[in-house]
Formats: sequence, C-alpha cells, structure tokens
Amino acid sequence: MTQPPDLTKQLKRPVALTLAGLWAERLARGFWPLTTVLLATLAALAFGIQDTAPLWAVRAALALAATAAFITAYLGWRNFQKPTPRDALLRLDATLPGRPIATLTDTQAIGATDPASQAVWAAHQQRMARAAATARAVAPNLQLASRDPYGLRYIALTAFTVALIFGSIFRIASVAGLGPTQAAALANGPSWEGWVQPPPYTGKPALYLNDITRPEFEVPTGSRIQLRFYGEVGALALEQTVSTTPPPVDQPPVEPTAPAQDFDITQSGTLAITGPNGRSWAIIATRDAPPTITGTAELERQTDGSLQMPFTATDDFGVTAGTATIALDMPAIDRRYGLAATPEPTAPITLDLPIPISGQRTDFTETLVDDLSKHVFANLPVTITLSATDATGQQGTAAPLNLILPGKRFFDPVAAAVIELRRDLLWSRSNAPRAAQIFKAITNRPEGLIRNERAYLQLRVALRRLDTQAKTLSIEARDELADALWDIAVLMEAGDLQSARERLKRAQDQLDEAIKNGADPDEIDKLMQELREAMDDYMRQLAEEAERNPDGEAANEQNSMEMTGDQLQEMLQELQKLLEEGRMEEAAELMEMLRQLMENMQVTQGEGGQGGPGQQAMRDLGETLRDQQDLSDDSFSELQNPGEQGGEQPGDQGEGQQGEGQQGEGQQPGQDGQGGEQGQGQQSEGQQERGQNGQAQEGTGQQGEGSGQSLQDRQRGLRNRLGLLNGGNLPGAGSEAGEAGRRALEDVGRAMREAERNLESGDLPGALDRQADAMRALREGMRNLGEAQAQDQRENGQDGQGEAVGRADPNGARDPLGREPGDGARIGSDRNLLQGDDVYRRAQDLLDEIRRRQGEQARPETERDYLRRLLDMY
Repeated sequence: MTQPPDLTKQLKRPVALTLAGLWAERLARGFWPLTTVLLATLAALAFGIQDTAPLWAVRAALALAATAAFITAYLGWRNFQKPTPRDALLRLDATLPGRPIATLTDTQAIGATDPASQAVWAAHQQRMARAAATARAVAPNLQLASRDPYGLRYIALTAFTVALIFGSIFRIASVAGLGPTQAAALANGPSWEGWVQPPPYTGKPALYLNDITRPEFEVPTGSRIQLRFYGEVGALALEQTVSTTPPPVDQPPVEPTAPAQDFDITQSGTLAITGPNGRSWAIIATRDAPPTITGTAELERQTDGSLQMPFTATDDFGVTAGTATIALDMPAIDRRYGLAATPEPTAPITLDLPIPISGQRTDFTETLVDDLSKHVFANLPVTITLSATDATGQQGTAAPLNLILPGKRFFDPVAAAVIELRRDLLWSRSNAPRAAQIFKAITNRPEGLIRNERAYLQLRVALRRLDTQAKTLSIEARDELADALWDIAVLMEAGDLQSARERLKRAQDQLDEAIKNGADPDEIDKLMQELREAMDDYMRQLAEEAERNPDGEAANEQNSMEMTGDQLQEMLQELQKLLEEGRMEEAAELMEMLRQLMENMQVTQGEGGQGGPGQQAMRDLGETLRDQQDLSDDSFSELQNPGEQGGEQPGDQGEGQQGEGQQGEGQQPGQDGQGGEQGQGQQSEGQQERGQNGQAQEGTGQQGEGSGQSLQDRQRGLRNRLGLLNGGNLPGAGSEAGEAGRRALEDVGRAMREAERNLESGDLPGALDRQADAMRALREGMRNLGEAQAQDQRENGQDGQGEAVGRADPNGARDPLGREPGDGARIGSDRNLLQGDDVYRRAQDLLDEIRRRQGEQARPETERDYLRRLLDMY
C-alpha cells in the first residue's frame, strides 16, 4: 500500500502511538505467564523463605520456578507476532468511518480518461483526506481476563507488592549462597550468626546481630543472646562481659569457641567475636524500673458505704498485678467502751486492685471498689497500703494512707446501736456479756423505740442466743450472731411503711432545696441517688405491707401506685436528665410535680370507689378539657385547609350542647364566659338539680353537637358548660386552693369568650391562641381543685378511703396525643404526659414537624405565624 507524502506526514504521530500500543498488547498477551512466574518467585525470595526452609526444598522450588519460566518464555516467543506499521495503519483506519486511509491509497479503475469522472474522484479523495486528518491513536486492549480467568497475574503482583513492604529486596541476594560453590565455601570457611531476644514482656522485637553495624546499642536487662559458629571449631571465639550468670552446677562451663553460645545479659559491657569476619559491640543494658503506685486518702463518701479509692499506677513495661492491704491504725482508735478490750487477732484485709483488661498498662488510673461495711474494720481508722507488681516480679509500694474505712451509715438510733454492739462482738468476744446487757436494756420497753415488730422479734431471738453463750461464745457462733445483727439493723434502718414515707419526703425536700439553692452537681447527684433509693424502698415497703395485710391501707395504696410505677421511673429519668443538662428551673417544676403526685397517691382510696359530687365535677372538667383540645385541633385544621371543615364535626363530639340549646334570651352574648347563672336559669328543674350537684355533664353528651355545628357554636357550648360546672358543687369551697381553682376557671371562661369572638370574626390564629390560654388555665384550675379535694379528704379522715383523685379512667377515651384522661389534679392531666414507651421521642417528633411546616414558604403566612408562636411558647 503506497501512501501519498502528505498523508504520511499527517498520520505519523497517530500511527506511531498505535504501533506502540500494539507492541504492548501483544507482549502482554504473549508473556503474562512469564511475568506471573517471575513476580511470584521474587516475592517468595524477598520474604526470605530460602533462609528458613530446608535446602533441598528451596532448590526444588527454584528448579520448578526456572522450568516454568523457561516454558512460559518459549510459548510466549513462539506465539508472538511482531507488529508492523501496516498493522498500525489498518487498526487506525478501522476506527474511522468509511475507511478513508484505504480510500486515499486506492486508484481510479474506471473512467480514468473521463474528465468528469476524474473530477468526482478528486472530490471523493479530498473528503477522505479530511476524514483521515481526524484520526487519533488507538488505545491498546490489555484485557487478559479471558486468558487468565483465575487472576493469577494479580495474585503474583499483590504478593510481590506485600513482599516489598514487609520483606526486604536485599534478601533475594542470599539465594546465591545456595549454589554448590558457595555451599562448599561455607562448609570450609568460618562464619557466624547471632540474635538478641529481649524478654517477651517488653514487646520489643528480636535483633539480628549480623545486621547491626553500629558499635553500640541498648537492650533491656534479661535479653538472651544466641550465637552460632560455623566452620572449623576454634576459628571463632567469644569474648563478653555482659553476662555474669554462672552455669548450672551439674553442667560444665561453655567454652568460648563452642559452636553454640546462649546466655542472658545482666549488665552493660562488651560483646566480641574474634576470628575471621569477627565483630564487636558495646552493649548498654537498660534495667527494668520497679512500678510506682499512688492513691488518695480523701475519699468521697458513698451513700451505700462502699469503698471507692482511685489510684494511679505506672511502669516502663506494664503493671501485671496490684494489691491493697488494709490494717487497723491502732494508735488512732479511740479505745473506749467496747473498743477498750484487747482486740482479737484479725488478719489485714488484702484486696486485688483492678487492672485494665485491654490497652496499655504502663500508665493508667483505676478505682478500687469494694463494700467492707460488714467487716469489723468498718468506720474505724485504718492504714491502706497500695502495691503494684510488674512482669519481672518487682514490686512498688506506696506510702500508707491513713483514713476512716467507709461503712454503711445507719440513721436510725437503735439500728446504729445494734451495729456498734455487733462491732464490739467482732472486736473481742469478751464484750459479749456487756452487749447482752445493753440489748436487754434496749428491748425492755421497746414501745416508741423499735417501730418494726419483726426486727424486734429477731433481736429478742439473737439476744437469747447471746445471753446463753456469753461466756462460752465460739468464733463460729459469734460470726452467726454478727450476720443476724446486721440483718436486724438493716431492717430497722429500712423501717416500716411510715418510715419509708418519711424518708421519701425527706429525700424530696433535700433535693428540692439543693436545686433551688444551686448546689454543687456532685451533691445533687448524691441527693438524686438517695431519692431513687427512698422511692425503691417505699415501693418495696408497700409490697411487703400489702402481702401481710391484703385489706389494709398499703394494699389499696399499692394498687393505686401500680398504675403509676412506670410514670415514676420516667419522671425520675427526666429529672436526672434535666439536672445533668443544668436546666434547674424545669427540674424544680418537675420536682414539684413529683411531690404533688406522691401526696395525691396517699389519699387515693374512697368508699367503694364511687366518689362524690366533687369527684363528678372533676371528671366533667376533664371532659371539658378534652373537648376543648378537640375543638382546638379542628380550628387548626380549618386554618390549614380553609373551607374543608365546613362546620361539620364528628358525631361523637357531643358535649355541652344541652346547655347551649336551652340558653334563653336573657343570656347576653357580651357577658364573659361563665354564663352559669343565666344558662342555668333556662334549664329544666331536673337539669338545674344536676347542675347544682356538679353533674351537669350528665346528659350533655346525649344530644351531641352533631353535624352542621360551626366552630363558633361549639366554642359557645363549651363556655356554657363551663358556666354550669363553675356554678356547681366544686371541691375546696372556702380553701385557698379551692378559691384559686375557681379563679382559674373564671380565666378559662374569659379565654373561651375571646376565642368565640375571634372565631366569629374569622381570626383563626387569634382563636387558637385564646384556646391555648383556656386549656392552660383549665389545667391549672384542675390542679388547684384536686389539691383542695385531697386536703378535704385528709381533714375529714378519709385517707385510704377515697377513690384515687388522679386515677385515670380505664374506660375513658384518649386525647390526640394518646394520653389517658384523668379525673383531676396533677395525676389526671399531667401524669399522662409522661406515659408511653418513648414519650420524649414523640414530643421531639411533634416539635420537628412544627418546625418543618413553619419553614415551608408555600404555606399561608397566617399559619406560619401561628406555628412560629407555638415554637416560641414551647
């Protein structure tokens, strides 16, 4: 194929590059097996396999690799076809449409003498020349997947790369020593090898002496040196001053010229190998320093009396163990009363220190935790000695710490006396007669002193045993008595149900005072823990008392508390969260809620659970609150989708329309939201009687609001119903809490009236705000009225007789948030805000949804303004 001169100049670069790609493509296809064998062999040699495997195996592997390399090289050479410029030009032409390069090299076969045909041919040649000028070099096809389906070339390349990183390329040269000439020279001439292996606990790597060219290096004391001399015995000899360890008695000393030399480094010195190719080093032996440990005598007193001592231990290579030894500090003990006797020998207490399971042990801080409240050393001056041990057995000991060994605190005076006499018995059995006499004095007239009857009976049993064995008390009997006295003291300290109530109230008061005074976070944490313990103790006492007296007060109170057990735990968790976040004002509010909850729980039983007129009025207020919430939800829906509500409400919304339907002309719409006097004046006689008994709600749901009622009409009906309730028999008449509740209901009426006016004028955002004010004031009024009702029951001696003030109606409906309705006070409305498995997540989801809708620019401005006010409020 002859090319025109101009075509050759234009295609010179694309053809050259395409030709180079053809070379790469055919070399890769023909010789990839050879490169795979070479890379795999070099990887094995770089890892030093030839230095560790048997000589015959290494030689066989090398022979096999050489054979494979020869075969693959022969096959690649035989199948290899040298690419030519013509091959490059044809591949380049195949990538162009119409093959212009081939066209340019053709000649005109027909019409060569016809001028017209020649003109057409010339035009065709010009178009092909322009197409050929656009030619670009063709990339080679280096894909070998069809020829290497198992990816052997990648495996070999990966092995070689890893060998370069973790091995040594210089090890490949050692294969030259495997030949017959070099092997004979090795057998005939002297040579040596040596290693230094540091102790395993140091974690340091072994050193190959043949690679160490510097004249001086450091190793830990105890490192082991291993030398091997090859060749004629005596040609090489060892001279060293780093080991002073004598050989075993039953073995002769090792000669300096012995082929094998093994010894440990015990001191700094020199190591020299004399003879051909000998070498010498100065070795610096670094000694293992003993560990250090420190503790503190200023311990933070724990509520359960446990010992919690922080300590810090350090060592250059790591601490392996530690102990704490606790012994009596006899000079610091006040030797009076039971401690005046000579103490019986008591071995010091030895506790193992906690060591990190994982991570570094060279420098760490841990805390020794143990409960020694039952030991005789508890609450006495002691000395605590901390010690740490490293891997070599070296021990570091801290200076003794003088402190009072923590023990459980007993606040009950009788329980504290029992614990003190128990300590006297453990101190010396000679105190047994004195202890028995004191116990007799305590139990002589226990009225008012020992409130727990079971503890008193157990103490009498222990006293009889102690009295009969006072002079012959054995160690085993003493220990049994000590265990019994401990259980008695704990029982006295825990106390009965009344004591648990007092402890819970005291814990609440202390925590409330600490929150208000801005106490230290550590102090608040302690008081929070005491509150949890007091709450658990109170619940436990309720359960035990209910088992002993199924028909008593505790059984009834426990039945009431079973409905609020989860709520109590959630409230405590929320209180803990608020305290940790520093939200003290919210924590104080939640603390007050918890106090109200516990106070109401203690007045939860009634006569057969029937309740009185005050109870019915509280239920009616709760239903009014739920209906107001439903109306507020519908108003918000109307704000979102104007015109879709159409005033048509579900048929089950029927509350309060009876009062509205019978509202006479004498009731003026301009009056505030109470409307009780006028609305009541239009009722039938039977309805008036029900309204006066605080039960005006009966029958109000019979008519129902039905469909067609507007939001304004429904708001007016709720306001009229509230007027009937406020004029009825509400609890707490004349009391401060009752009057506060009535004033709150008056605020509710005014807010409802303003909401009605806003609905009438079409101001839905304003109506929603006033409805929110009404619901907030209604909750406050129900809380005050509930407190007044509880106070009335306590004054009338109905503790344990009345129905639960705040117990939720199990058959009642749920509000839109899934909460159960309540009868009144804080238990009814506020309690259910905390129910559910994940109430805080649901509350957060609601806030997130409000934020999302407020941020949508397409929503009406009135709706976004209302959502903005909601976010500002909550």
